[in-house]
Amino acid sequence: MRVLITGGTGMIGRELATQMLQKNSNSEVIVLSRNPERIRDPQPGVQYLGWDGRTAQGWQNAIEGLDGIINLAGESIAAGRWTAARRARIQDSRINAGHAVTEALQKARSKPRMVLQASAVGIYGPRGDETLDENALPGTDFLSHVAVAWEASTAPVEALGVRRVVARLGVVLSNGGGALPRMVLPFRFFTGGPLGHGRQRFPWIHLADVAGALYFLLEHEEAQGVFHLTAPAPPSNAEFARALGRVLKHPSWLPVPALALRLLFGEMATVLLDGQNAIPQRLQALGFNYRYGEMETALQDLLGKGSVA
Repeated sequence: MRVLITGGTGMIGRELATQMLQKNSNSEVIVLSRNPERIRDPQPGVQYLGWDGRTAQGWQNAIEGLDGIINLAGESIAAGRWTAARRARIQDSRINAGHAVTEALQKARSKPRMVLQASAVGIYGPRGDETLDENALPGTDFLSHVAVAWEASTAPVEALGVRRVVARLGVVLSNGGGALPRMVLPFRFFTGGPLGHGRQRFPWIHLADVAGALYFLLEHEEAQGVFHLTAPAPPSNAEFARALGRVLKHPSWLPVPALALRLLFGEMATVLLDGQNAIPQRLQALGFNYRYGEMETALQDLLGKGSVA
């Protein structure tokens, strides 16, 4: 299989490339990077190409005849407070990358067979305990608007006859980055517990299953449209905190007040305080098998490796 990944130097892109090359040594993985010459630990078997994040210039010819393009590019929403400038970068980085992918496909003579567009279950906004399948309507907050625009940025490729899958990701758990190391830290100091009231749903997924599901959707020609990439039966934040405490063998009773989180993170606190009960209905119906579908099994795998600070 021959694929190109935007945002491929990030946590998810690297894991996907690793799994692809492990499953099929004949796979060809091309990763776009703004500074390919500065990548400290390039992955063996991966080809790196430079791009500006906005256009198809410099990599257009590389997509000819590919099996797929995986568009993961976008500035992290957790990199700092959502100032006006950061909000613009969060949105523009996603839309510009999607438009570049669309531009490349429109110009290609031998078009890739499919585009896998990343998104997030944050598209639904704060929804309490409402069960959300892939047909649920978007919310109205900032992240909802960003996700809607992100998904729309590659929608025109469908008119070209290219299969498109939209993967709405939950909170990706990894011992190499993302949310989990930050969540673990208070437990190390015996101050861990639920965030806010703790009743908000926590739509998590293990990094290995994210990459596995992306590869699964690449392979299955019948996959089209929106898929939730979350573990089955999202727990409440309080349930997740208790499981984390059990795995770490540390107390999990001390809640973090919502006001403190809002003072510390500003509007970005919504990522921690407002969850979505997003069910991976279509992914399960298609037959995807999770390696870590159970919450404590996933945490034991990640935290048992001793690499989370």
